[in-house]
Amino acid sequence: MARKIVLTSGKGGVGKTSILASLGICLANKGKNVLMIDGDVGLNNLDVVMGMESRVIYDMADVIENKCHINQALLQEDASSLYLLPSAHAYDNQKITAQAFKEMVGRVENLFDYILIDCPAGIDAGFHRAVSCADEAIVVTTPHVSAIRDADKVLALLRSYKLNSINLVINRVRGDFVARGKMMSASEIARILRAPLIGAVPEDDAITVYSQLGRIGLNRSSSRDSIDMIAMNIINNSFRIYDVERAYRGFFGRIRRLVSGL
Repeated sequence: MARKIVLTSGKGGVGKTSILASLGICLANKGKNVLMIDGDVGLNNLDVVMGMESRVIYDMADVIENKCHINQALLQEDASSLYLLPSAHAYDNQKITAQAFKEMVGRVENLFDYILIDCPAGIDAGFHRAVSCADEAIVVTTPHVSAIRDADKVLALLRSYKLNSINLVINRVRGDFVARGKMMSASEIARILRAPLIGAVPEDDAITVYSQLGRIGLNRSSSRDSIDMIAMNIINNSFRIYDVERAYRGFFGRIRRLVSGL
């Protein structure tokens, strides 16, 4: 039976969907059968990030209304073990209940090793619908004060659910800023939020560019390396964190810090 992991955030624009897509790719590259579900009804963009939007024929709403079999709605990433269930386009958000969503996930949970659910940002009905069928949660935030504050609210709500684990990923960490004391480190943020840290992802413009081009799977960068480490943490239930400050230590690191401060 699949491990069902919901990725959520209190604030939009923290890179949650891009991290989920990259995480799905990393897990599939390690031989895992992975299903990504876009739980953001009406504002869905996981299919866009994955470059699959032109291939969508059936979506989540069609499955729930029994207009198609769930296998007909699944999109496969090339010949890999990675699949996507697209969210409903132009559909009433309220018509997809938490119970219907949970029953839909239950139809395929025996076919995959991991089911990653992209939760809409915020704490409205869409949040509860996505979390209700998950066993584990990963909260994605950035070092910005507003994002940390909203992540704290989401963590408080998640703790009211009976989840096996609730972990934290800090995205867009500037290693040079942390080294110069201008930004909190990922571990400091985790202590403030009182949540286990499962990953720190460095700021990387390539992720934004590739996701906009629908080519997220082709990107090789420090951010992808850090997400690969998160994938290994999930598989092994470990907590090895990518060192975002490594490039800014020592003699050459000092030069990089000086250059970045110009």
